Amino acid sequence: MIKNMGNLDRILRFVIAIVIAVLYYTNVISGTNAIILLVVSVAFIITSFIGFCPLYSPFGIRTKRTNQ
Repeated sequence: MIKNMGNLDRILRFVIAIVIAVLYYTNVISGTNAIILLVVSVAFIITSFIGFCPLYSPFGIRTKRTNQ
């Protein structure tokens, strides 16, 4: 599993996940949409910590810079 996410991508995912969690706990979002967004935010947190997004691989997307 080669890391394919750059630092900016990882930070943005983490911030978005935190915002979703805050919106949920302040009851701004609720119901089915809230549950779906919470699942997405958990996936964002996991991928931001490991630096690998499985959806990037089939499309050949890499936001991490390569050392030359």
